[in-house]
Amino acid sequence: MSAASAAGDPAEGTIARDRLPAGVGRAIDARVRAAIPVVAPAVSVAVFRDGDLVLDAAWGHADPETGTPATPELRFDLASLTKLLTATLVLRAVSAGRAGLDDPLAQAVPELIGAGPRGVDGGQDPFDLVIAPAPATHAGLRVDPALPTVRQALAHISGLAPWRALFLAAGPVPPAPPAPDPVGCAERRAAVLAAIGAAPFVDRPGAAIRYSDLGFILLGELVRRRLTERPDAELDALLAAHLAGPLGLASVGYRPLAAGVARTRIAPTSVDLRWRGRRAWGEVEDENAAGLGGVSGHAGAFATARDVAAFGEAWRSGDPRLGIDPGLRADAVRVVATEPGEARGLGWQLRPADGSGILGPLGADAYGHTGFTGTALAVDPGRRLVVAILTNRVHAGRFTPGVDALQHDLHALLAG
Repeated sequence: MSAASAAGDPAEGTIARDRLPAGVGRAIDARVRAAIPVVAPAVSVAVFRDGDLVLDAAWGHADPETGTPATPELRFDLASLTKLLTATLVLRAVSAGRAGLDDPLAQAVPELIGAGPRGVDGGQDPFDLVIAPAPATHAGLRVDPALPTVRQALAHISGLAPWRALFLAAGPVPPAPPAPDPVGCAERRAAVLAAIGAAPFVDRPGAAIRYSDLGFILLGELVRRRLTERPDAELDALLAAHLAGPLGLASVGYRPLAAGVARTRIAPTSVDLRWRGRRAWGEVEDENAAGLGGVSGHAGAFATARDVAAFGEAWRSGDPRLGIDPGLRADAVRVVATEPGEARGLGWQLRPADGSGILGPLGADAYGHTGFTGTALAVDPGRRLVVAILTNRVHAGRFTPGVDALQHDLHALLAG
């Protein structure tokens, strides 16, 4: 790979560490360069092998409009990689005996009960907000909201909807950070939880994999209420105190601008014309997380690729600082639910048996997760390999293609 050079070439890389075999390094460099700026204006990759950081690099521009070069210190909106942080804290609470995997989720978050049993629909499209009718097989079905368990929410088989326009119930549009929000997080949270408690389900609990942001919003509430004995605990503080702090992950956290991180060290995402009327830069891309004040169990965390990879390495090595019982940690990366082309553990996406998807080039026991903004973490225990690939592929628009192919190809190069 080339060392840092002038920012005139949008694909030039800044390499903090490169201990890969020369052929692998050159191939990764070429593949990422080909993706910039077509797939994303900024790409950062960090790799652990045998417990050592062997690659920590970034390519492209943190802000393509000003030409600010990307560096390995660039923080990205992790999107749904946030769910892995939440799942880890849930499992920490379970390990401490403060929650049970087979407890009803409503036991910790009674707002889920709402008005009681309710019907189902086909879910709401996050782009046009259209609510689909329930399939004919579910006509007349009613779901008891006391039934979904913590285990089911972690494995995305709770029957809760994948998505709802909760941000519309959360209060007025929050101001651009770092300006303070006149509506407090507690008020926004109460409105969102009430909306979830009134929302239809999409299936029976345990019946099928339905990837659900709503389930992880509720799991974030479980963490907030059960991880410690403090009733006023906030999720961002709990993440810092019980995960990011103990593991030394200095960049991992919510609301980076409010925490004093310079905007130039944060990768911007898309322009939100529908609701905020501005580009999301230093604030979470996901509207529902933004509506919750920027802190949620399903999205909202930011980090560097190096710290995301270090988090993955903690899982691979069974780091005791995770605070998770070893048997439970092993169970988390075993199949809880599977369907063609998809397999789920407790919070983790597992490599499907057919080898499809971005985990396909890795070992049969590989696990990981992706995020809508173009982020991915993969752990391959057999190869003692951890790969974090962070991008802001939504910068030019939410339908920008190619990030899956980039992630797949980089995994193939590193697995080879």
